[in-house]
Amino acid sequence: MKTHFIAIGGSAMHNLAIALKDKGYHVTGSDDAIFEPSKSRLEKKGILPGEMGWFPEKITSDIDAVILGMHAHQDNPELAKAKELGLKIYSYPEFLYEQSKDKTRVVIAGSHGKTTITSMILHVLNFHQKEVDFMVGAQLEGFDCMVKLSEDNDFMVLEGDEYLSSPIDLRSKFLLYQPNIALLSGIAWDHINVFKTFDDYMEQFRKFVASITAGGVLVYNEEDAEVVKVVESAENYFRKIPYKTPEYEIVNGKVHLKTEMGDVPLSVFGAHNLLNLEGARHICHTLGIMDEDFYEAIMSFKGASKRLERVEREDNGTLYKDFAHAPSKVKAAVKAFCEQFKNEKKYGFLELHTYSSLNPVFLEQYDHAMDGLDEAIVFYSEDALKIKRMEPISPELIKEKFKNENLKVFTNAEELHAYWNTLDKTEGVYLMMSSGNFGGLDLTK
Repeated sequence: MKTHFIAIGGSAMHNLAIALKDKGYHVTGSDDAIFEPSKSRLEKKGILPGEMGWFPEKITSDIDAVILGMHAHQDNPELAKAKELGLKIYSYPEFLYEQSKDKTRVVIAGSHGKTTITSMILHVLNFHQKEVDFMVGAQLEGFDCMVKLSEDNDFMVLEGDEYLSSPIDLRSKFLLYQPNIALLSGIAWDHINVFKTFDDYMEQFRKFVASITAGGVLVYNEEDAEVVKVVESAENYFRKIPYKTPEYEIVNGKVHLKTEMGDVPLSVFGAHNLLNLEGARHICHTLGIMDEDFYEAIMSFKGASKRLERVEREDNGTLYKDFAHAPSKVKAAVKAFCEQFKNEKKYGFLELHTYSSLNPVFLEQYDHAMDGLDEAIVFYSEDALKIKRMEPISPELIKEKFKNENLKVFTNAEELHAYWNTLDKTEGVYLMMSSGNFGGLDLTK
């Protein structure tokens, strides 16, 4: 099969390209900019474009599938050529469905926790050498690629994202998967540049639940009121399996899960991670993994990349980074960090980086998000606001919205770095939350 990727360099797109190459497909692609690690990984597989840019001449009538990434625009010249030739154009999720339509599809959805839950499930299945196809949004220990596609596997585990499918397909990605087995971890308003109201955002999850195949299964977080509303309003037939935070205790800085089989020591911490673990356990059970086998495997799970991930520092200081870029994720990460390190001085750094997090209306959602930290620092770039063509935000407004008068607010990367350099990283513990990089801050030094 001959495939061409328009915007091959994206974190999701390049993994799919590699998976198809590994499957034996003929893969080509284009992009106007490709960064690491995508660049090196594509180059290693021999599918890195020879030069950057869009080249309509690459689009030929013998291409079986054109896969369109979100990075491309509607007026992309390669897209125009593909339309002119009448080629089949797929969005990323649409093509994944095409590859898995004859398999049992397991879709993990929710505003938060979906990457970690998907990662936990794949870790357990890999531990017990259970082969499945998959797509997950984080690099996992023991896995070379974030996408795996095969002809033989019966199951495909998919991380279900509610964001748009492609520039020409404005449906939420997870609406294209038609799950046989689904999980819904939580609902908290996000992506306000696309979903202008909370109800519009909620509607995507109502549609997702409605897309579960007849007689399917939904594992859902019964502690989330919005999730419960969506589940209770569903009119289609499926089996409902609720889950909640399991009992646990922290002994000598290590979390122990309380189970019928005794205490299970874990490598992760935080109530939200234990809630995620419980959801993963139920999904694994539907895939034939017994609880005893699940607990045996999950003890060695160290977390998904950038989700409360320990950073190895030259000075051996205690520092964790987290991808937290939405209020619910920030609150969960801070709560977990404060619980885990009760007796340490706790520093928390948050970079407001996304369109939503820089919107004054959306900032209301961050109220008390940094409470419990001894030193709370928020950074956002005034230059980023200009690039996004957004109105300036004052540090005073940030303090007001966070409801934290002691908040330190930086709008200049150099000033943030100067403050960072005054801190002795061997004193106290540090939580760094961002989907960016704090203006180029090296967390290892």
